[in-house]
Amino acid sequence: MKSIARKIALPVLACVLLSACATREPSVPPTAFRLSSPGMPDNAMLARKHAGNLKSNPNCLGDNVSPALEWSNVPDKARSLVILMDDQAGRGGLGVSHMIVYGIPTSVISFAEGELSAPPTQARFVAGKSLPGPTGYFGPCPPRGNAPQHYVMTLIATDVDPGALPPGLTKDDVLKALQGGRALRAASVVFRYAH
Repeated sequence: MKSIARKIALPVLACVLLSACATREPSVPPTAFRLSSPGMPDNAMLARKHAGNLKSNPNCLGDNVSPALEWSNVPDKARSLVILMDDQAGRGGLGVSHMIVYGIPTSVISFAEGELSAPPTQARFVAGKSLPGPTGYFGPCPPRGNAPQHYVMTLIATDVDPGALPPGLTKDDVLKALQGGRALRAASVVFRYAH
């Protein structure tokens, strides 16, 4: 009995001492389609500058600066990209679409900080209409005192031509346009924010 306990206890002790049991990100193949934000790991807290700026909402006290994004390994068959940003806990659980941009040519591989909250340049992206109203990026505005809410950025590779969809579409409009196998692959990164 002692030898069995010792066999179990030693690996557990080694695991604790060496942090070998710490939760690690699963290994991702270098060829995987991926989305990231330079200098910010997945699940990072957004800075106040990234929060929304809307005078009529006391929870929107930021500068509405979109975070920098970059991606790699876009599928060969892709013709354009879509980026969505959603807060599933917003509006008491009904969700808030904070950003809809599409028509991104596959030659574009990144956006600088603030680029997606600036007026769009048709050569780089087309701005859709977020739930709060503005086009392009609209930053987090969670209620004060809430635990950090999660904001999921999703990058979708599509076979839709970059200029095929008009400006000002809602998330539902864009997703409807991608039905029937037009969405090829997706990648995501999660941000958090609280006051």
